[in-house]
Amino acid sequence: MFIGPTFNLSNLGPSTGGSVPATMAQLKTGTNGAAEILRASLTQGSNTTSTQCLAIINRKTTAATVTAATAGTNLFKQNGANPTTDATLATSGTGISGTVEGTNGEQPWIRGFNSLNGVEYLSSPEERIMVAQVSNTTYNIVGLTLANTALSANWVADLKWRELRGA
Repeated sequence: MFIGPTFNLSNLGPSTGGSVPATMAQLKTGTNGAAEILRASLTQGSNTTSTQCLAIINRKTTAATVTAATAGTNLFKQNGANPTTDATLATSGTGISGTVEGTNGEQPWIRGFNSLNGVEYLSSPEERIMVAQVSNTTYNIVGLTLANTALSANWVADLKWRELRGA
C-alpha cells in the first residue's frame, strides 16, 4: 500500500477578534491526487478570558482569500525527504489568515470549545476527512475556521494532511 507524503500548515499567532468567521488555515489540493486530513487544531495563548468558541473544518465551495502558504515558513514537510507538496499555493488556494471569507459548504467536523483549552481534530482512519483532487471543483478545498467568537487573541492554527498521489 502506498502512503503519500505528509504536510503541515501552521498559522502561528494571527491576531483575530470581532471578525468571524475567520478561516485560519485552508488547503486546496493539487493536480496529482486527493488528500486526507490527519489532524487539525486551534489554540491561543494570549488571552486569559474564558470564552466559548466554535471550530469548523468545512468544505468550501468558494475559497477564502488567504495569505498563500510558503514552504519552510508556514508549510512544512513531515519528512525532509518528502517531495514538494502538490497543494495549490495561492491566495485562493492553500494558505493562512483569511481576509475575505469564501463560501462554506458541508461541515464534516464541528466542535465547541473553551478558548482557554483549544480544540483538536484527530479521528480514526475510517473517519478522516477526504479532500478531492483539484479537478473536482466542489470538494477540493477545506478550511479550518474559527466560527463564532469575538475574543481578540493570538490564535495558533495547525492543519496536517497526507497527499494521496497514487502508487
